[in-house]
Amino acid sequence: MEPDWKALAGIVRAHSATFYLGSLLFPKEERKGAWAVYAACRLGDEAVDGPGAGREALEAWWQGVERAYGGRPQTAWERGLAWALARWPIPQEAFRHMYEGFLRDLGPVRLGTEAELLTYCYQVAGTVGRMMAPIAGGGPEVEEKAVRLGQAMQLTNILRDVGEDLAQDRVYLPQDLLERFGVSLEELRLGRTGPGYRALMGHLEALARRFYREGLAGLKELKVGQAAIALAALQYQGILDKLRLSGYDNLRRRAHLKPWERLRLLPEALRLSRNGFPATET
Repeated sequence: MEPDWKALAGIVRAHSATFYLGSLLFPKEERKGAWAVYAACRLGDEAVDGPGAGREALEAWWQGVERAYGGRPQTAWERGLAWALARWPIPQEAFRHMYEGFLRDLGPVRLGTEAELLTYCYQVAGTVGRMMAPIAGGGPEVEEKAVRLGQAMQLTNILRDVGEDLAQDRVYLPQDLLERFGVSLEELRLGRTGPGYRALMGHLEALARRFYREGLAGLKELKVGQAAIALAALQYQGILDKLRLSGYDNLRRRAHLKPWERLRLLPEALRLSRNGFPATET
């Protein structure tokens, strides 16, 4: 039974303009695979943050992943994922690690170290790189770079959403960095920032940009979808640009790109896909 591609594309478009726009640059079959993987991942995220979210919803999602891998799909997204699994070697381990990251999100979030932060970024986003790499024609040699790109995107999300996450009792800024830069959660909850906070944001921004460079260096090792991946990465880097220009005003505001700003990045994405060079650091 052919998956309901209209429904799966609708999930992608409703939840991520960034990913949807990039996916349109994939060839037709690979675009379907990208939609199937993204829809599966997104619905896992919804099990944590959407209507009816909680441990029971997350367990139901994981059972759906297992059904897809077992060739017993029931729902539209499971059928899409099973369709993709029949065509590309998407590692189930990546979904398992993503599930572990989502489990962390269910409770109050506190991270002790920068290493824990990077592990979390791998779990909820670097895993997506592992899932997408086979669809784009990348072999084992590209996996590490795909993970780096996913970690960079998640770091960007964390920097963008500090205020929103605080309101949900989720602190992704690790304790060791808070102490190193002299940042107090109590002050952040009151909306107060200072030079230490901006230095902390700058530190994580620099790390994200390094990961973008390392990840985008893998474009030349892919067979298809280079422009799609480059465009998604450039859009996320555009969010970092806006954060920096605002002085990291992210406690009450959420940096985002307007549709015309996304489209403006298309020529650079095409250039990157042709030349295989990482984006210039800004």
